Amino acid sequence: MAEGVLSNLYTQLTDGSISRRQFIERASATGIGAATALFLANGAAIAAAGGSKNGFAVYAAQDGTPAPAPSGVARRPDAGTEGQTRGAGGELRIIQHQAPTTANAHKSVGTKDFLAGSMVQEPLMAYLPDGAIIPTLITEVPAVENGMLAEDLSTVTFMLQEGLLWSDGEPVTSRDIQFTWEWVTNPDNAAVDIATWQIISSIDTPDDLTAVVTFANPTAAWFEPFTGGVNGPLLAAHAHGDDPANPGEDQITRPLGTGPFVITNFSPNDIVQYEMNANYREPNKPFFSSVYIKGGGDAASAARAVLQTGDFAYAWNLQVEPAILESMVSEGGPGVLVSEVGTSVERIHINFSDPNMEVTTEISSGTPEAASEQVTQRSEKNTPHPFLTDPAVRGAMNLAVPRQLITDEFYGLAARTSPNILTGLESFESPNTSWEFNLEAANAMLDEAGWTRNGDVRAKDGVELVVSYGTSINPVRQKTQAVVKEAFNNLGITVNLDQVEAGTFFDSAAGNDRNIGHNYWDITMY
Repeated sequence: MAEGVLSNLYTQLTDGSISRRQFIERASATGIGAATALFLANGAAIAAAGGSKNGFAVYAAQDGTPAPAPSGVARRPDAGTEGQTRGAGGELRIIQHQAPTTANAHKSVGTKDFLAGSMVQEPLMAYLPDGAIIPTLITEVPAVENGMLAEDLSTVTFMLQEGLLWSDGEPVTSRDIQFTWEWVTNPDNAAVDIATWQIISSIDTPDDLTAVVTFANPTAAWFEPFTGGVNGPLLAAHAHGDDPANPGEDQITRPLGTGPFVITNFSPNDIVQYEMNANYREPNKPFFSSVYIKGGGDAASAARAVLQTGDFAYAWNLQVEPAILESMVSEGGPGVLVSEVGTSVERIHINFSDPNMEVTTEISSGTPEAASEQVTQRSEKNTPHPFLTDPAVRGAMNLAVPRQLITDEFYGLAARTSPNILTGLESFESPNTSWEFNLEAANAMLDEAGWTRNGDVRAKDGVELVVSYGTSINPVRQKTQAVVKEAFNNLGITVNLDQVEAGTFFDSAAGNDRNIGHNYWDITMY
């Protein structure tokens, strides 16, 4: 174990005895890996400037986030809940035009589904808006300082809060943490976050409230499987008969959870209804007695249902042109338009695999007694894309997209243009990236790489630059597609547009080959 050596090196780095480069070289030599050493070095630098908490570098909190508690540990915001009575708020009506198809995060790929499950399923820890981690189902966030996180980031210990209950009244135990790992990493269950949990080699449960996690290798992202509503939600072992091979079909749309609500009715691509969880741990929450989510329609009709008619209290993801939203607001109505810069980025994804080549592979069942299965797919990871693997093609496409025009004309309000996929949190945004709109430079880049024009399309070695461009049906996205298509046409890239109904595009069903999980396009946008 390299803990003692690392501790000494870290102390020398923070007091200036050794340089950052020396720390990385010597820490890497202990076997933790260069990436982990770099993570620790960056954390030391920021900790020296602004302090640290829970083993993480801490940056100044954004407006609206709570100040650290006296202990320095981040806490969940609770402003406005004093004197609150459980259920006093009545029914909360939400319109979500991208209708949920599942409520189990481990089977979801779309935000629409994560949101549906977030009122039911909970992780051990959660992220605050400034990126700080707070405990949800555990007593405290593990840290080197409290002895629950190994200095070499190879093990972490979680302590569950006492008295936690699942919505059916069964106790939450450390076996549920262990079971979640076993279930997610079983290939037969087709969990979408299997890779996130495969960094773990074992989870031991010395008692009902303690889980000791050992990683296959020291990892800076030790928290990722257990934090947030995407990868982190805990599964109830008893709901699957304590059998990781049990897919738990009933848990896909109506999972047991520890959250404030339970699902009473789930109609995929239509409605979800919730009632209060009688076993929720906070006696004055939830404020609302029930929740009703209505799916379907489009973003504009959802906006009208809140801003103008007041039929719903909240509408999610109003991807509507600024002029149309401003018109709705100016006409008066009970609703209020609230827009803030967030961390979500409307982006174009580039497929490094070939979406047109079919490959049949043999997939292990994960259990010795079951036969393997042959699966035919496209966009298989071992089939390189015929031209999007060329940096010159990607670079030219990058230069050709008029980001500012798209932002101003189709988003406006709180939207801003960024070259980073990690944005919205200043501490995570790279200062080393930039963007530029320059068709002349883009064309020159393709010329230099040997992609020559033959009429309206460029080609090289018999391969033409023809791309399929998929996204969901939404007026803003279709207008963005038109702008991007024109820009790419100016480069000699032919673009075939494809639009898919949002419920299908963001669906996670294995049999749906028109979703983002299969990714059977050259480029996709969402």
